[in-house]
Amino acid sequence: MAVKIKAMKSRIAIDTFRKIDELIVRKCTGKPAEMAVRIDCSLTTLFTYLSMMREMGAPIKYNKYKQTYYYEEEGSFVVGFKTRK
Repeated sequence: MAVKIKAMKSRIAIDTFRKIDELIVRKCTGKPAEMAVRIDCSLTTLFTYLSMMREMGAPIKYNKYKQTYYYEEEGSFVVGFKTRK
């Protein structure tokens, strides 16, 4: 039973990474609080996911004027960051 729960949590995390990546690639994340609502998590959890993505190599930045997160390099997050070249 514990293995199933752990697998489910991993799947939820991967799905959340995908949602975050999609919003970042499209440059339509909105402010952090708005993004947290879009991906259905708390602001603290969002910041945890963004931190984990950065630790895995995603060059995530925030543009306060456009109010969106973006990647410094063109690419996408694939449980790691892969540049398009």
